[in-house]
Order: sequence, then structure tokens, then C-alpha cells
Amino acid sequence: MQKKHSLVEILGASLKLGLTSFGGPVAHLGYFKDEYIDKRKWLDDKTYADIIALCQFLPGPASSQVGIAIGMLRGGLLGGLVSWFGFTVPSVIVLVLFALFYQTFSLGDAAWIASLKIVAVAVVAHAVIGLGKKLTPDKPRIAVALAAAVIMLLFSSALVQINIIIAAATLGFFMFSGQAASKVQRFPVTISKKQGILSLGLLAGLLIGLPLLSQAVSNVFITIGDIFFRVGTLVFGGGHVVLPLLEQEVVPNGMLTGSEFLAGYGMAQAVPGPLFTFSSYLGTMISGITGAVVATVAIFLPSFLLLVGALPFLSELRQRAGFQGVLTGVNASVVGILLAAWYDPVFTSSVTGGADFALAAVLFGLLHFWKTPAWLVVIIGVILGTGMGLIF
Repeated sequence: MQKKHSLVEILGASLKLGLTSFGGPVAHLGYFKDEYIDKRKWLDDKTYADIIALCQFLPGPASSQVGIAIGMLRGGLLGGLVSWFGFTVPSVIVLVLFALFYQTFSLGDAAWIASLKIVAVAVVAHAVIGLGKKLTPDKPRIAVALAAAVIMLLFSSALVQINIIIAAATLGFFMFSGQAASKVQRFPVTISKKQGILSLGLLAGLLIGLPLLSQAVSNVFITIGDIFFRVGTLVFGGGHVVLPLLEQEVVPNGMLTGSEFLAGYGMAQAVPGPLFTFSSYLGTMISGITGAVVATVAIFLPSFLLLVGALPFLSELRQRAGFQGVLTGVNASVVGILLAAWYDPVFTSSVTGGADFALAAVLFGLLHFWKTPAWLVVIIGVILGTGMGLIF
């Protein structure tokens, strides 16, 4: 049985990371290695690398899933929950307070809010390029990404996105299975296959039942739970890819305006921890603090259920070329979906003139070429944008 002090230790370590881990998913993995592997010696380098590889195969926020998995190995299922809580709660608090501040003072027309939207232009462009280099290194995968982008730009909807992912998975099976790695390290797990099956069953039940319940019962919190749980289940590629899926769910139906959506996304770049806490801002804007709690739990819950469900089986699946091919196709389509989202709504809703584009270009340069931390780019963007607003 896991000792109680281990859970306290997990909470302390994850909370430290939640307060200091700026810079996005790749940076988070670096922080995790420094804290969990180099300093605390909870895992060796090989096991840590295997955990990262496993989480790349699952939908959801990869860095958060790595932290949850480390917590599970250290302290069981409760350890995973404690690890997630410590890493996530600091940015949740900041984004909820920002949403309340935004609503209280009617910040929609404030110059610094407009600057946050321009920050989002630079950040998403940087993410598209980074993901493109990693996930579309050859012409076939570039073709899948371009096809996904074109379809999204012409027929933009949440349903279309889901169909794109399904089609890309099918294409990946036939196109990329032959490129699969021949040797993949096995991963030792302590979760039983019975627990895994129960977890996946709960995931499937919620994925089917929540939409039906949302249609049958007119309740804003059930609707929020349905939307964010579905998005958390379907997002491949990490935090930035959640942007187009959430935008399609909350903006066209009037739950938020495009400006409110992008202001929160810009602010989410300035806080440490997982980008999925953007859901906390959206939940607050839709229905207050209770909405934030429902949205945050709903979008992260699939990560827990998928990890518990997949860990007992994924080691075997990773050996199979067909499974590797499916994920290769899905990952390529993610790049195209994000590219389409960068144009609409991010670029079209934020850049209204030459000054806006100039600021976006400067911020992109700082991110991409000078490797400036995202949180610092947000601060610079707000200062420059506000100053330019006073001059031009």
C-alpha cells in the first residue's frame, strides 16, 4: 500500500511544476525530467522516455498525461489524481480570475485584450510550424495535412473535424503502416487489464451518454460537460490543437464571442501549466465558477480514463505496424486542422491592419527565432500593443 507521505510528496513536486512550468508541452517535459528524474530519481531515463512515447499515442494533453502517468507509477491511481491537481490548479485559478475580471470590467474593447488576440496569432503560427516539422516530415504526410486544412477552410464544423480525423486514421493504416518502427520498447505497467477495460467502458459510456443527456435535459452544466468531455476525448496533438475544436463548439452557438474566445486563449499563453486549462476560462465565461469546475474536470477526465484503459494494452499495440500507421495519419491531419484554425478564427479575428500584422510578426520572430518564452512574449505583446494603440 502506498504511504500517505508519498502522496504529499507528489503534490508538492507537481505543485512546484504547476507554478513554474512555462513554455508549453515540450518545455513541460523538460521540467518533468529535471524534477522527477534528475532531482528526485523517481524513474530512470529509459522509463521516462517510454512514458512519453506512450502518451504521444493517446488523444489529450501529452504533457499532462506524462505527469499523471508518473503520479500513477509513484502513488497508484490516487497518485495520478494528485499529480494532475498540483500541476493544473495554479493556471486554473489564474484563468478563472481573468475571466471574472474580464466580465466585471467589460474588457472586450480594451487595447491590451486586442494585444492578447495578436499574441495568439504568433503563438499558433509557431505551433503550426513546430508540429509540421515533427508530424509532416515527408510529402505524403504533408498532403494529408493540406487536405485536412482545405476541407476545414471550406466546410468548417466540429463534425467535419471528427470526420477528418477518422479519414486520416483510415488513410494512415494503408499509407504509413509500412513505415512503422520495427522495434518498440515494451512498457511495464501495474494496472490490470480488467481495470483498463472498465475504464475504457466508462469512457465509451460517457462519450455516448452525455450527448444524449444534453439533448434530453436543458441544463447548462450538462451541456458544458458534454462539450468539454467530447473535445478532451478527440484532441490529438496537444494543447494548441484544442483551439479549433473548442472554437467550433462554443462560438458559433453564441456561448462566447470570437473576441472573448481569443482573449482567453492569449491569456492562457501567459500562465504556467497545461494549455488545456483554457477550458477553465471558457467555463467561467459561460456559467461562472461552477461552469469552470465542470469544464476543467470534463476536458481532463478522458486523459485519466484513457491512461488507465490504455496502459495495460498499449505496450502490445505499439508493436503493431497498423496501429503506428493509424496514429501517423491522425497526427498529420492535426497539422492541417491547426493551420486552418490559425487562419480562421485566429488571424481573421485579430489582424485588422498593418500595425496588427507588424506586431504579430515581431512576436512570432521572438518565439520562433529568438526562442523567447511564451509567457514573456505575452507580456511584450501587451506592452507593445497597448503602446501602439496610443500612437496609431
